Amino acid sequence: MITNELKNEVDKIWETFWTGGISNPLTVVEQFTFLIFIKSLDTAQRTIDKKKLLSPNTKDIFPTDKQHLRWEELSNLAALEMFSVFQTEIFPFIKTLSSEQSAFANYMKDASFLIPTPKLLQKVVDLVSKLNLEDKDIKGDLYEYLLSKLATAGTNGQFRTPRHIIKMMVSLMLKDAKVDKNYNIYDPACGTAGFLINSIEYIKEERPEILNDLSVSEFESLFHGNDFDISMARIASMNMMLHSIGSANISNSDALSKFDHAQEERYDLILANPPFKGSLDYDEVAKPILEVAKTKKTELLFLSLILKSLKVGGRCAVIIPDGVLFGSTKAHKQIRKEIVSNQQLDAIISMPSGVFKPYAGVSTAIVVFTKTDGHKNENVWFYDMQNDGYTLNDNRTACEGSNIPDILERFSKLEQESERKLTEQSFLVPVSEIETNDFDLSINRYKEIVYEKVEYDEPSKILADIEAIEKEIGLGLEELNEMIKAV
Repeated sequence: MITNELKNEVDKIWETFWTGGISNPLTVVEQFTFLIFIKSLDTAQRTIDKKKLLSPNTKDIFPTDKQHLRWEELSNLAALEMFSVFQTEIFPFIKTLSSEQSAFANYMKDASFLIPTPKLLQKVVDLVSKLNLEDKDIKGDLYEYLLSKLATAGTNGQFRTPRHIIKMMVSLMLKDAKVDKNYNIYDPACGTAGFLINSIEYIKEERPEILNDLSVSEFESLFHGNDFDISMARIASMNMMLHSIGSANISNSDALSKFDHAQEERYDLILANPPFKGSLDYDEVAKPILEVAKTKKTELLFLSLILKSLKVGGRCAVIIPDGVLFGSTKAHKQIRKEIVSNQQLDAIISMPSGVFKPYAGVSTAIVVFTKTDGHKNENVWFYDMQNDGYTLNDNRTACEGSNIPDILERFSKLEQESERKLTEQSFLVPVSEIETNDFDLSINRYKEIVYEKVEYDEPSKILADIEAIEKEIGLGLEELNEMIKAV
């Protein structure tokens, strides 16, 4: 767990970037990422130096003529010389590194050095030098804390799904998953790789028996991510590397336009929070995706992508805007019909609209389903999440009464939900009823609200009570007036 001391050091670096002229939080994270990577290369070279004592043919990261580019050398240079070396040598050198060094190196090809002044560079390098990047767990926690600042910096908060929601979804899907060396976990719009990182952490902490059956390379091969934005792919790849996944399978492509039949039925588990409210022309979307439903809406296109990407028997937990649950267009109904009647829809978890505040007030839900291509469920589990453990205002401070533990407990024992009434917080709805309701999946369509009958007194009694109260007030005023006169 990251200490307050480390948090303070990261905060200080963030503030130094900010006051030094870099105001875009994503740029801050990206430049910070480059520095962490450069420092990590030096750490890796020290390990190689030790290995060379036993195996002289071990390949160096820094050749003999590049030793001056190691962090321990760079950090001791004067500001102007350091700035010049970074501009003219460091970044060109990093871009020549092969994927053997790290998957992150592949995403350095289009990287830009954006630290504007020698003074700022020297300040930041001095601060990064103090960071503990030796311990793998601390390294990962430190970077996660850095990425969390995207969510508090304003414009780029949309890149992060609240971590407690991610952890809940990961737990829902991996608790009983049969994970072996052929298992594949995927996020088609991975951002900073939050779903993948939390899947790694969950397996290590809650399912250690999985690690016992896999080699390091087999474990690393479980996780796959993609992001359209090259900056996010770089950040995600670094995040994976700092969580001990050296050969991260993070790709940078437009998942909706580059999808082809070779990518169908590849994944056992998909966890995602894809973009909402986007729109693409038909000719920008891969044909296999439009086969599910012809639409321009990205939230529907990503559902189609997920349906195509899952293996038969594969499972999915995806966050969608509420409009997908009840939208009346032909495409909305086609997608819902596919999931309800041709696949196995397991659960709809309705979340309160404040979950993504202060950056968005949109109401969302988590859809959980299994790809079966022909076998549907008898019932669908609905849960009305009213408290996610944080206040639903813009401050989003921690509070008591979270429904998440209850969701996890009930989802693991769905057979016990059959006796619950439609008036309760969770309940089962027959698929046949959903089909007759135009495949509407909004919880309010099925939840029954109990109205308490309020009994009122007769008007004559209410009037008599008012008169009695007025009389009592009058007597009180008379007594008060007498007291004043006596004084």
